[in-house]
Amino acid sequence: MAAYLCAVDVGTGSARAGILDASGKLLGRAEHPIAMNRSASGHCEHDSEQIWSAVCAAVRDARAGANVAPDEIVGISFDATCSTVFRGRSGEQVSVSVEGDACWDTIVWLDHRALAEADECTATAHEVLKFVGGVMSPEMTTPKLMWVKRHLPQSWARTGQLFDLADFLTHKASGSLARSQCTLTAKWTYLAHEHEAWRPDFFAAVGLADMFEHAALPERASPAGADLGPLTGQAAEQLGLTPVCRVGAGVIDAFAGALGVVGGLPDIDRHMALIAGTSSCVMAMSREPRAASGIWGPYYGAPLPGLWLSEGGQSATGALLDHVIRWHGQGGEPTAETHRRITERIMQLRAIEGLDLAGRLHVLPDFHGNRSPLADPHALGVISGLTLDASFDSLCRLYWRTAVAIALGIRHVLDALNANGYGIDTLHVTGGHTRNPLLMELYADATGCTVVEPLGGDPVLLGTAMAAASAAGLFPSLAQACAGMRQEGRARRPNPAARQRFDRDYRVFVEMHRQRKALDDIA
Repeated sequence: MAAYLCAVDVGTGSARAGILDASGKLLGRAEHPIAMNRSASGHCEHDSEQIWSAVCAAVRDARAGANVAPDEIVGISFDATCSTVFRGRSGEQVSVSVEGDACWDTIVWLDHRALAEADECTATAHEVLKFVGGVMSPEMTTPKLMWVKRHLPQSWARTGQLFDLADFLTHKASGSLARSQCTLTAKWTYLAHEHEAWRPDFFAAVGLADMFEHAALPERASPAGADLGPLTGQAAEQLGLTPVCRVGAGVIDAFAGALGVVGGLPDIDRHMALIAGTSSCVMAMSREPRAASGIWGPYYGAPLPGLWLSEGGQSATGALLDHVIRWHGQGGEPTAETHRRITERIMQLRAIEGLDLAGRLHVLPDFHGNRSPLADPHALGVISGLTLDASFDSLCRLYWRTAVAIALGIRHVLDALNANGYGIDTLHVTGGHTRNPLLMELYADATGCTVVEPLGGDPVLLGTAMAAASAAGLFPSLAQACAGMRQEGRARRPNPAARQRFDRDYRVFVEMHRQRKALDDIA
């Protein structure tokens, strides 16, 4: 009987499922939207049951599209955003919304309600901070738990299970309370490289001494791709699969993308994964720990056993370009057609003005804080060089220079990584940005790196399918699954003629960071 794999990717706005064969070829794909509750205070929540329903619908549709029989799917795994799911002691939903609706039981990864709590974590100067870049982010789990305990004490009292979203999905699928080494190491201050991986003194120092009473956490995490058991009968029925299917320990979505694009490479410390969509995440792996200020990690065994991973990124990239469109009087709703129309006009303007287009317009893209390399969630965006021009062309110029700033932000992260032992010269880009020709060009020209774009598939789903293949026993290990299923890509090399222009822009970019800090110090 043929053996196929199911990979599920839960992003910020949708759940996607793919059916792949053992060579990594994508045979069928489907997507269903997921809801998000945005409150007036800026909080963002998901309904985990609605997410599961969307997952089940996507899996059923993807299998039908692939024309594969249910009992031919032998492995399934999940990736998801690093959102935090709150459940009661009997598994019931626990609200994390100030509006009190019980269905909103999941704090979305991008929710920054816990800024103050993140600062409190950083102020402890605890050893665990050495493995999150020295600064706690409000996007990590600990500050979110602090916030709920402090502001929603009744919800905290009812909480008996806490999950990263990927772990919640493997729990729904298999019934297992195991947690992935990827999720716990990257977001829960779990030190996978140490015998005593949890540090209760850290949680006590931030007022969470009782966390383990509310979380149902294991002493040891399960490596990504570990076999957590078969699908339960109920889950199999909901997903349209069978209990023949094994469930693999999952990963955070960006880590799945890293597996999919660089997981099978031998000289891995020359390569960096750039998973770019609403936000951007960069991931570099090495055989020894390479700590860098403002870079998350190094994380041991997340996602590949025996390797250390450093993670950086930008909190708003695709979301920032959408914001620029909405913000400008000529913009309107940032649909795919709007982006296409702006991009086409930029190409026309560049044919006239070249790379000097809007050369005195400069942007710092930290509109939602600076994730890396400054690790400052309080950082603000800056635009320098505005005029009274309110035409469509002025929108195009601002969009272009914002795209330049996003690419320069990646160069800023690269400089931090390469100053700490990496020799990265190749970027493997996946996500929505591959559909933006401006960004793909800029990632090569503004960083000086070769940019590789995946061909013929979806690297995030591929990375998750690799975990499923490991769990199903199609390969002896996750590392061998990565090597056996990896897909080729198309390389774009930087344009040497653009180097001088973007070197100058980068000097301005760095100086603007310095000047913003000086202004903040005065204020």
